[in-house]
Amino acid sequence: MVLEILDTQLTDGLTIWSLLVIGIIVFAGVIVARIVRMIFNKKFAPTMSTHSVKTLNKLIYYGIIVIFLFAATASQGFDIGGLVVGAGFMGIVIGFAAQTVVSNMISGVFLLIEKPVKQGDTVEVVGDNVTGKLIDINTFSSKIQQFDGTVVRIPNEKMFTSNLRTFDLSEVRRSEVTVGIGYGEDIDKAIKTIKNAIEKNVVYSLMEPAPHFSVSELADNSVNILVRVWHPRDDLLEVMPTLLKVIKNALDAEGIEIPFPQRVVWDGKGT
Repeated sequence: MVLEILDTQLTDGLTIWSLLVIGIIVFAGVIVARIVRMIFNKKFAPTMSTHSVKTLNKLIYYGIIVIFLFAATASQGFDIGGLVVGAGFMGIVIGFAAQTVVSNMISGVFLLIEKPVKQGDTVEVVGDNVTGKLIDINTFSSKIQQFDGTVVRIPNEKMFTSNLRTFDLSEVRRSEVTVGIGYGEDIDKAIKTIKNAIEKNVVYSLMEPAPHFSVSELADNSVNILVRVWHPRDDLLEVMPTLLKVIKNALDAEGIEIPFPQRVVWDGKGT
């Protein structure tokens, strides 16, 4: 009785017994995939980047399951060629119906393969005013945690087609600040004062490349000096506050005026 039930034909060439065998083999494939993934995580993952580990984990896990699925169907003489063709045709229909979803999914795959940025990088999506830490690249979207703590979800298509500015490929960064001095002040003296103060008090500033100073503008109320300082990448948040404070104190100590806009109001009654 049991054998007769197992030999029941579900479709042409596919019996309940065949389906049961396929299910057992696929289940074994899931177990093997988990074991292989666990071995990979213990043996190889510690020496690789988080982004690469995440990508390879998915490829290993689902790749092994697909291999076991094809082996299971082949062992039972079940031809899945028609199923594959049907799935492909259905995929085309769904693709036309949901072009945006498919585009985001494909873009996500390209982001994982090309790796213009990786998880953990500080990035800026140029044109969208989004800057922060890339915390995840999912199937359809990516997540960026901005410096204020909020998380922005960006479709993968926009991530892949937009200009991405990354802050992690170079070990050094350049920061710049504009300082205004009075028109009656000595420009060379002001630059020398700022330079000496930076060398003594801004520990983050690199001597190579050396700080650069230039007159950037003859403004309405001041002569503007552009100060450019190179520093290690990770010291960005400390450099700017320290730099501004050091420059202000140094100019004050030398009696060099930092002007501010002034207005004279005439009431028309004076001579």
